[in-house]
Amino acid sequence: MAHQAQMTGRQRYPNLFKAGRIGGLETRNRIVRSPCCTGMGGMDGTVTDRLIRHYTELARGRPGLLIVEYSYIDKAASKSAQCQLGCADNEHIPGLAWLARTIQSHGVKAGLQLEHAGRQKFLGTPPIKAPSRIPWEELHAMGGSVPEELTFEEIQEIVRAFGEAARRAQLAGFDFVEIHGAHGYLITNFLSQRTNKRTDWYGGSLENRMRFLMQVVAEVRKKVGRGFPLGVRLSGTEYEPDGTTIEETVEVAKALEKAGIDVIHVSGGNHHQMHHQLSPLYLEPAHNVWAADAIRQAVDIPIIASGSLNTPELAESVLAEGKGDFVGLGRVLFADPLFPAKAEAGLAEDIAPCIRCNDGCQERSFKRYQSVLCTVNPALGNEGMAGAIPVRPGFRVAVVGGGPGGMQAAETLASRGARVTLFEKRELGGLLIEGGAPSFKADLRLLANYQRNRMKKFGIEVVHREATPEDVAAGGFDHVVVAIGGAPVARTFPGSERANVVDGCAVLRGDAGAGGHVVVIGGGLVGCEAALHVAETASSVSVVTRREDFMGEGGDAGIGVEASNRAALLEMFEQRKLAVRTGLHVVRIDDEGALFADAAGRQLRLPADSVVISSGFRAQPWFAQELERLGVPATSIGDCVEPRKIYDAILEGYNVGLRLGEATTTHGDPSPLAPPLAPPFVSAG
Repeated sequence: MAHQAQMTGRQRYPNLFKAGRIGGLETRNRIVRSPCCTGMGGMDGTVTDRLIRHYTELARGRPGLLIVEYSYIDKAASKSAQCQLGCADNEHIPGLAWLARTIQSHGVKAGLQLEHAGRQKFLGTPPIKAPSRIPWEELHAMGGSVPEELTFEEIQEIVRAFGEAARRAQLAGFDFVEIHGAHGYLITNFLSQRTNKRTDWYGGSLENRMRFLMQVVAEVRKKVGRGFPLGVRLSGTEYEPDGTTIEETVEVAKALEKAGIDVIHVSGGNHHQMHHQLSPLYLEPAHNVWAADAIRQAVDIPIIASGSLNTPELAESVLAEGKGDFVGLGRVLFADPLFPAKAEAGLAEDIAPCIRCNDGCQERSFKRYQSVLCTVNPALGNEGMAGAIPVRPGFRVAVVGGGPGGMQAAETLASRGARVTLFEKRELGGLLIEGGAPSFKADLRLLANYQRNRMKKFGIEVVHREATPEDVAAGGFDHVVVAIGGAPVARTFPGSERANVVDGCAVLRGDAGAGGHVVVIGGGLVGCEAALHVAETASSVSVVTRREDFMGEGGDAGIGVEASNRAALLEMFEQRKLAVRTGLHVVRIDDEGALFADAAGRQLRLPADSVVISSGFRAQPWFAQELERLGVPATSIGDCVEPRKIYDAILEGYNVGLRLGEATTTHGDPSPLAPPLAPPFVSAG
């Protein structure tokens, strides 16, 4: 059975699980774990127990090559982020060696990425060094220092620092080193005309702008020797009108090949264009693969194609179509570090999908100076910390509500041995159903399908009817998890009862239509997505919000929009010619359309054949309160406590699932906290 399952995965993805070669380095498959900063290192850049546990879990997934997150190269100005890993001193070598050996012990090749922050120093503290005194706009607006222009002598010092850092990585036992030349860091600052205004040897022509990178490559090669595998990561384009173009990057790639680089890792964007660097679910998957394809046509060395390859099928297609020689997976392996092993074992349906929400891994982590988090993997960062204690014998739980939080609670409890009954009056998925309905939200459908599959794998009884507190109380359950979601906020105004006034969620579900001249009231996610959804067929669409900060923190739905998602949505609004009106409240809907007024009382009338209402949601404490009155212990999670995001619902479902019904004694080793594998899990060998 094990051999059959393994062959099924290899037959299904023959290119993905073909052995690969980068210079003299042989890999067991074509999957590369792209470097992603975790914030799990020490304040001084040292390797921590927590970091080791995280990379152990990644190595268990058995990619061909695991590139450890970017590491700063000197103690002057190269460090970018909080608790970033360092390779700036010989005293970093022992910890790095521990990390390399840990990865390699699982049969995985270990690489280390080397980086200098340049102007993108998230810490914002001086000194910030760059080719020119051009700040990163967002950082400067938050109080960050203006970069100091590097002197000729400082440039030579940084070149030497890259070489010394590469030598340290080699001494630590890493199999591979990648030079970070993408995403708006120092090397990109030199390459891009947007950030390089120098008039000396390092500015002006492309030959001059790439000089710093070529000197770094030469110095690194001198330090590690000709046979040591070496790569460079490049942004195919910065997606900036005055930034690096794909034509320039192709020429840089050709020069790197001549200089002896063994592989080029291609992505795109920078932190000013974060939605192109870490493309959110509103942009198409494989967003930067086109650039990898263009570079691959111009060089003979291998290319790593990366960016939003969130299913094995998509990764396989990139290789099968010749758009890359390897595929780089980053956020995907935050969501499920065992992605490669599950795919190889023929268990692709058990891969927790990255939904590209950028909520945990961006909004809640680095913007808040925390370590990395993940919406669909609540165990991220806590790998191996403790055991999940089995429930006491015969422990029975009812979960009321089959949204993402309810299903996560049900799975976690079932994995601990609880008997779980899940009540849901409609199809499992909760607001993932409405959220995943638009053509541009397919990633949410992946999550809904994954969680539904988990209910079957864990043998959870699903009762498709609306449960009342009295019904649940009569069931004799030991505990009830209430996950009924939020209730729509009723917005009553003159004309709200008219037939042409419909609910945003109903529009997304397909239960209600909206056409002609459409006015959407509410600038939260539901309103924005409903507007984009109806724009495909409507004559015109206007979105009206009471707030001045459209899609900002809070919004009419009570939920802010993460920066990369906001940027992508605004681009979609512009492409589909949607109008946005801020600072207006509705006065009435009548035969002539929709009438609004601002805070000063000035009125605006918009033509409206259809009006879509998206007023957000409110908490629903009543269900748990009624259970309490009936003497039934209950815990509420998710939007019924307070309307928030998928991240919050899943985390709360996971946490409540871990702690309910603990047995007083345990025997043997507890189960790991990482998301349990769907039984039976067949080893990938």
